[in-house]
Amino acid sequence: MISVCIATYNGEKYIKEQINSILYQLEENDEIIVSDDGSTDKTLEIIKELNDKRIKIFYNNGLKGHTYNFESALTHSSGDYIFFSDQDDVWLPNKVRIMSEYLKKYSAVFSDAVVVDEYLNTIKPSFFQLRNSGKGVFKNFYKNSYFGFGMAFNKDLLHFALPFPVQKEMGHDMILGFIANMKNSIIFIDDKLTLYRRHDMSVTRLGTKQKRRHLIEIAIGRISKLFYVSKLYLRIILR
Repeated sequence: MISVCIATYNGEKYIKEQINSILYQLEENDEIIVSDDGSTDKTLEIIKELNDKRIKIFYNNGLKGHTYNFESALTHSSGDYIFFSDQDDVWLPNKVRIMSEYLKKYSAVFSDAVVVDEYLNTIKPSFFQLRNSGKGVFKNFYKNSYFGFGMAFNKDLLHFALPFPVQKEMGHDMILGFIANMKNSIIFIDDKLTLYRRHDMSVTRLGTKQKRRHLIEIAIGRISKLFYVSKLYLRIILR
């Protein structure tokens, strides 16, 4: 069984296109878990109008924000294989089939994507090339390439990941990426399986749009990240 976890918040503009690109790849017993963080637009209305029994909607009653909204979705998931999905991308055909094959051998798989604008025009043909993506704890500590839009993993990782630590330096995808890497069971594949949409309301910023931080803030952030990465490692060796 496959669970696709989507964290929504005021995503009415693209959510229908995204969910439709996922649904036709799923089997009858698979599920899309939607956790909503208090949308004030028509996001939930649009999702309900799709009228598909595989879509299950929940409301995030815990900590607010992108990471903890995904945590809410994960706590309601039932699948053996779990996929993360943003609310504004488009999945390309065979994404579920291709990535599921890798999950028979690895705890986590990350696939490449085409970076596109809001109209799906290509900005960059390869996200992996843009970010120099690849596995490695030290590599991703300094420049993260664990991005959820291209991630799928075995549910066993949740035993080590949940609950997410309360902090601001690591997102849901980075936490699970580090855990899979520490278990030496992770792979990055060159298949471009997502249209990764960039627009003014995107949660994750790339390149020049990213807010620059003061050196002191960067240092404090890295110390904090090191502390929480160490805690994740202890979870793995102690459980």
